[in-house]
Amino acid sequence: MSLSNSTQPPIINCHTHVFVGANLPPYLAKTFLPYPLYKWLTIPFILKLCRWWYLSPVSPNQWKHQLWYKRLQETFYTYRSFILRHSPLSFINALINLVISYHAVVYVFNWLTHLFIKPNPQTRDAIAKAVIWLNNRRLLFLPHSFLLKLGVVLFTIFFIAWGRKLLWFLLKKMWGFLSLLPNEKTVQFMARYLNIGRFAYYRQQGRIFIKLKDQYPIGSGFVLLPMDMAFMDAGTVPNEGDYAVQMRELAVIKRNKKYKDCAYPFIFIDPRRKLVGTQVFFDWKMGNPGTVELKDCFIKDYLEKENFSGFKIYPALGYYPFDGALLPLWKYAADHQLPIMTHAIRGTIFYRGTKKKEWGHHPVFQQADGNSTCRPLLLPELKNRDFINNFTHPLNYLCLVEEPLLRIVVSKEGKAIQELFGYTNDDTKLLHDLSKLKLCFGHFGGDDEWQKFFENDRDDLTSQLLRKPGQGLAFTKPGPIQDSMFVLEQVWKHVDWYSIIRSMMLQYPNLYADISYIVHSPVIFPLLKQTLQHPVLQKRVLFGTDFYVVRNHKSEKEMLAYLQAALSEGELDRIARYNPREFLNIT
Repeated sequence: MSLSNSTQPPIINCHTHVFVGANLPPYLAKTFLPYPLYKWLTIPFILKLCRWWYLSPVSPNQWKHQLWYKRLQETFYTYRSFILRHSPLSFINALINLVISYHAVVYVFNWLTHLFIKPNPQTRDAIAKAVIWLNNRRLLFLPHSFLLKLGVVLFTIFFIAWGRKLLWFLLKKMWGFLSLLPNEKTVQFMARYLNIGRFAYYRQQGRIFIKLKDQYPIGSGFVLLPMDMAFMDAGTVPNEGDYAVQMRELAVIKRNKKYKDCAYPFIFIDPRRKLVGTQVFFDWKMGNPGTVELKDCFIKDYLEKENFSGFKIYPALGYYPFDGALLPLWKYAADHQLPIMTHAIRGTIFYRGTKKKEWGHHPVFQQADGNSTCRPLLLPELKNRDFINNFTHPLNYLCLVEEPLLRIVVSKEGKAIQELFGYTNDDTKLLHDLSKLKLCFGHFGGDDEWQKFFENDRDDLTSQLLRKPGQGLAFTKPGPIQDSMFVLEQVWKHVDWYSIIRSMMLQYPNLYADISYIVHSPVIFPLLKQTLQHPVLQKRVLFGTDFYVVRNHKSEKEMLAYLQAALSEGELDRIARYNPREFLNIT
């Protein structure tokens, strides 16, 4: 594939972010780090540290430009190269490093054994015997000066790689809990958390946008997805970065003559937001039967005056995508074919507060109670990183596009919503529905769910993808929707998200999925190629990366090169050039 082919439409990255650190609440580390650590390691602290590191003339990151540093570098190179060219000196150097390293181990051992944490007895006794052996042979120097001991330890940490590894190995052996702290999920979160500082320390989104577009061929397009984190219970977003400021900055990018044809900003939607400053966020009235007219409000201004291209939602922040406040907006979007981008992966940005009582059962789906009757589906998860997946679960979107399920949702809303959709009663079909809703499942469920698809080789539900390649999973069956609740319960609990999303894309004409974030992982490429061989799915998969959130894995250039190597020219052209234009209604 020629990335800069002028005879074809340009590449469009359908999933990018350019928000700055000021747009984020301070306590994103909440639930990942214990109190009071998350109070200390805040977003403002990370941003100040990164601004100092990258911008301050006195930071270590700037030393490399100083004359003294270059001369010191030259001196070290001369010394090390001289040592390496002479074997006897290399042996002496290794011996010196050995002596320094075991002294560092002994000093750290002595310090820590005086703490209240008791070390592993076997490792402690082994080191104690080694200390006695070295001391008896006068091979151990135990000075009284703490600073001298500290200097030896720091020298080992910074200049002796294997000594540094030895220190960490012994610490984990002596204190077993260190092998559990932090755990894998916390490490992944911290990598993404700290990665925010690599880009978000800029004070304006335009600067980050330039860093993004400069990694792509001239003319490439980008869907810019904001975030509204004011309601996730992770602290108050600073005034200089509140939602109104973030959206105004995106509007500035869109108005720029250089970017107006390559920037496609979306409006972030949260059903809990009522105002943007003093302006009403969303207001509407019913026009002709079953249609929505926008009244003067923030959303109308950004669609009609600022030319924003669609809507972004992030249910993991604490709401369902079929929230009653969203229904009239989704009706307007469906009627005007405005695209919606949603978050469909188990991520690290989610609601940080305590689980609410009403979140214990699903509002629509039910489960069998063993007595031939059904009751609301139990959602027993209690930890944030677990229960937020109930909001993110892709089956929730069936409650929008599948009329009998939407009917249940509408039946619980007020008179205005019921009139909009033409609700009569629970047994009568709605006069107006959302079956033509244009929506993209961001991240296609997650690479872990793609792997589950391969592992579920004995699952009857998942095997429907192969038995019925034109339809996939049968979510419902003829008759009252109550007769399908048992199947929906099993799908919710046991089926991987890849299979659910793929089946919904086959059954509904305007559902898409992008490969953002998961594109960093080459393990998805075999299944991606297989997916793109399907005549329907090959038209519904979108190219995206999740810039800059994915930067802790790979750069944009690297991911694009990997994808170019994995897919044929036609496959990559389809998902990166043509499908995005259909999704964004670009003529």
